Amino acid sequence: MNTNLVLVLLLAPFLGFLFNVFLGKKAGKNIVGIVGTLSVAISFAVTLYLFASAGQEPVVLNLFDWISVQRFDISFGFLIDQLSILWLLFVTGIGSLIHLYSISYMHDDEKMHSFFAYLNLFIFFMITLVIGSNLLMMFIGWEGVGLCSYLLIGFWYKNQDFNDAAKKAFIMNRIGDLGFLIGIFIVGTLFNTLDFTTLKTTITTATDINDFWIAAAALALFIGACGKSAQIPLYTWLPDAMAGPTPVSALIHAATMVTAGIFMLTRLNFLFDMAPSVQNIIAIVGACTALVAATIALVQNDIKKVLAYSTVSQLGLMFLALGLGAYEIAVFHVITHAFFKACLFLGSGSVIHGLHGEQDMRRMGGLKKAMPITFITMLIAALAISGIFPLAGFWSKDEILMTAFHKNPTLWVIGSIASIMTAFYMFRLIYLTFFNSFRGTEEQKNHLHESPSLITLPLIILAILSFFGGIISLPGHSWLNEYLSPLFSKASHEAHSLGSTEYMLMAIATIGAIIGIGIAYKKYLKDNTIPTEDAEITGLTKVLYNKYYVDEAYDVIFVKPINVLSNYFRDSVETTLSALVFGLGKVTTRFALEGKKVHNGSVGLYLFAFVIGIIAILTYLFLQQFFT
Repeated sequence: MNTNLVLVLLLAPFLGFLFNVFLGKKAGKNIVGIVGTLSVAISFAVTLYLFASAGQEPVVLNLFDWISVQRFDISFGFLIDQLSILWLLFVTGIGSLIHLYSISYMHDDEKMHSFFAYLNLFIFFMITLVIGSNLLMMFIGWEGVGLCSYLLIGFWYKNQDFNDAAKKAFIMNRIGDLGFLIGIFIVGTLFNTLDFTTLKTTITTATDINDFWIAAAALALFIGACGKSAQIPLYTWLPDAMAGPTPVSALIHAATMVTAGIFMLTRLNFLFDMAPSVQNIIAIVGACTALVAATIALVQNDIKKVLAYSTVSQLGLMFLALGLGAYEIAVFHVITHAFFKACLFLGSGSVIHGLHGEQDMRRMGGLKKAMPITFITMLIAALAISGIFPLAGFWSKDEILMTAFHKNPTLWVIGSIASIMTAFYMFRLIYLTFFNSFRGTEEQKNHLHESPSLITLPLIILAILSFFGGIISLPGHSWLNEYLSPLFSKASHEAHSLGSTEYMLMAIATIGAIIGIGIAYKKYLKDNTIPTEDAEITGLTKVLYNKYYVDEAYDVIFVKPINVLSNYFRDSVETTLSALVFGLGKVTTRFALEGKKVHNGSVGLYLFAFVIGIIAILTYLFLQQFFT
């Protein structure tokens, strides 16, 4: 494999970043959009070539030796295999569509060049994360996408709430990143390497591995994944991250960055297979996250908040699959989710664009005639995420639920309930947004229109992928499973043949989705029950609307005590230490003032001091000789 080709893949977005940072403002918005989009499209083209030409064996390209300490060596290199190529396909492919979408969506923003620079830099770091040949290279990309997430969430920094959301995302990710870093240290200490291929060979062939430390490493790495992929308890940053522009939500918080945790766990599948207790924790956390996030999404009124909690819930299902050892199924759902969730987020952006910034679904309605393309594409994506046959989400969610049924029926029940809720809140969103009469202002009503082609074209492509994307992994004949099989040291799950049990599970999942859609239809379309802004919220609905008061609990348990402690150190400890430091300075200054009096230019005084010094030295030498 040509090293230069991989460097083009990696550096094209970085060059786009440099151009937009230094020359973008002068070049103009059209050039900024073209350069930003073209740089990612080049990476996508290279990825397609790698996909078409790569063989079964992984290719490691070491550019140079980076760190060498005794027996511990780390190279600066890239790993090109089935997993990295698959991830690159939707990172660069969907990334290209979102860049194209952003040309129109962000055209009126005065800092469009900065926006495209940040997007390009994000793609660069995401590619680094995906193709890094060792854990330290992955960590560079891991931290880089966290930085870009902070910059993009707080892009409209004049709004303090958006700044707070960016800081919250950054801090909560740092908590998870500490776990990731501890996991890297443990792995490096145990095996004297961080290289993925060497680790896989060592772990799969070793007979004297310490089970405790393997489990500790796996748990620490999972904590890192919880932060990046928004799992309980580190999930509250993701809904707040909707403060950023809608293309950011689609690219970072639906299709790419939040899947980094799934990528890391899949990449290190051979390590997690050695820690079944940690896998159980992963499955339980994933199932609980899916259910909790789904319940919160039931009553949210901000269109992007509904999609944000939906993302958290779908990520929970992916972690459920990972915890059950079904890595291929988790990757399958990552891919289909990237299609329909990116479509939904971009569709919500089209709605927001048409309503001049309005995000509250209570002030929408009746948009399907004014925005037919947006409506149809979002409807297809909503059907896909609800698990309706034969769309992409049906196949991937069905595989997860089948695996859960065979391995842990309790988790299957939890996952099924979350899936039924998904169908309900997604069609609640569709009915409130596109059906009945328009509930916005008269001015908004007079200006309703379909979005420009640069916005609708990516929607159409993503809707097509949401419809047909499931064909890559059909029960009994899965191209995806065969493609990914060289990555796994053992079969992560048995291929699901279509027997009576499987047909029954498919029927239950489909009926559940139809029930969820039916309830939403009766409540929000037939009965036209529209939530009003002045209505009092009580009972369980109030708890769900306020997100179980988790943010408030974190504020009481963590934020306020830390603030009190920091104020104490600032007002008491730091004051005392400052007084001590300045006191020592004053004492030194006083001694200096007194000492300088003897430096008066008197030769006699200097000779006297010289003689006294000589006498003191001779006396010391004499006494030392005498007593020894």
